[in-house]
Amino acid sequence: MASEAHDQARDQGLRGVELSLGYHGSTVVHAAGITLRPGRVTALVGPNGSGKSTLLRGLARLHPVDGGRVLLHGDADALALSAKEFARHVTLLAQSRPTPTGISVGDVVGYGRHPYRGRWRADDPDGPRAVAHAMEVTGVTAMAARPVDELSGGELQRVWLATCLAQDTRVLLLDEPTTFLDLRYQVEILDLMRDLADQHAVAVGVVLHDLNQAAAVADDVVLLQRGRVRAHGAPAGVFTPEALSDVYGIRIDVHLDPDSGQLSTRPVGRHSLRVPA
Repeated sequence: MASEAHDQARDQGLRGVELSLGYHGSTVVHAAGITLRPGRVTALVGPNGSGKSTLLRGLARLHPVDGGRVLLHGDADALALSAKEFARHVTLLAQSRPTPTGISVGDVVGYGRHPYRGRWRADDPDGPRAVAHAMEVTGVTAMAARPVDELSGGELQRVWLATCLAQDTRVLLLDEPTTFLDLRYQVEILDLMRDLADQHAVAVGVVLHDLNQAAAVADDVVLLQRGRVRAHGAPAGVFTPEALSDVYGIRIDVHLDPDSGQLSTRPVGRHSLRVPA
C-alpha cells in the first residue's frame, strides 16, 4: 500500500500558479497558470517573444521566479527542493546542448542518472535498467558504442531525449524539440512524446512553433500572447481563426477534417491563394 501511495504521489504532475518571470527587471511572463498532467501532452504555443520558453524554464527552475509558485505532485513546493531531489521528478530537454567529443552514446545517456548517483556508480543499482530502457524507447540502443559527435542532428536529438528519460522522471519538459530536424525526425520525436504520455503516464510539456504539430500531438494547448495566457484547453477550443489571427498578427484559417477529426491551421499571406498556372 505504501508503494501504491508513493506511485500516486509521483503521478500528480507539475503546476505553475500565477507565475511571473522576467529579465533585468522587466517582466516577460505575467501571472501565468499552467498544469501538466500525467498521461497528457501540453503544448505551449505563441509567436516569438510571447514567453513560451521562459515559462517552460521557470517550471524547470532554470529561470528565477519573480512571483507565483511551482507545485509538484499536487501541493509540494518545487522551489524548496534541492536540485538533486527536483531532478528526480522533472527533466528538461533544452533547445540546444553542447555536443561532447570522444564520448559514446551509452555514456551520454548514462549521464541522465546523475540525480541518483553519489560518488560511485554502484550507488545507483537501478541505473543500468533505466539507461537500457531509455535507449530502447528512443531507438538508440544499436548506436550505444558510437561517438556522439559522429551522429546526425536527428540521431543526436534522440540521444538527448534518451538522456532525459534515463533520469526516470514523471515530468518531461521539451523546448522546441523539432527545430532544425527534417520531417522524418520531427515526426519521430512527436511520436515519442505521445508514446511517453500514453504508455508511460509521463506528463509532457513542450514548446512548439508549428501549430499543426501542436494540434496533432497535444491534449491541451496554452496560447501565449505578450507574456500572458490568452487561452488554454483542447486544441479545437483554443485554435480559432479569431484568436490565432489576433495573436500572430496575420490571417490564420482553421480547418477541422470531418472524417479524421484532425485540426489544421493555415496562415494566409498575399500569395497564399495564388492558383498555379
